[in-house]
Amino acid sequence: MTNALTTAQTLAAPLGRALLSLIFISAGAQKITGYEGTQGYMEMMGVPGSLLPLVILTELGGGLALLLGWQARIVAFLLAGFTLLSGLLFHFLPGLGMEGMEAQTQMISFWKNVSIAGGMLMVVSFGAGAFSLDRVRSGAAA
Repeated sequence: MTNALTTAQTLAAPLGRALLSLIFISAGAQKITGYEGTQGYMEMMGVPGSLLPLVILTELGGGLALLLGWQARIVAFLLAGFTLLSGLLFHFLPGLGMEGMEAQTQMISFWKNVSIAGGMLMVVSFGAGAFSLDRVRSGAAA
């Protein structure tokens, strides 16, 4: 039984990192292909459109770093903060002025951001785990 538990723990960290990274990698890529529309949306929400390159770098770069397990604790901490801030700016605050299904959709999106941030804080707490560049760099066995 211990062997199965060890195997599950070994596989959970890289799978968790991969699943958490997908939303950031895909969002960053979509912002590149829809640059002008994203910039306009940011400005409509009161966020300077000039920050879009930084947002893309954060999402795409952070997502890839997390996927590979490179500087995972630092990256996860930054992505947790980014996710909470974007949830607040783009879902929670706008949702306050809405009613019905619109408000419910915004609150669900906000709580999803909060949950993603929670997953990131687990990476901050426990590290990248097996099959990561952090493990290779530290010389630990995967």
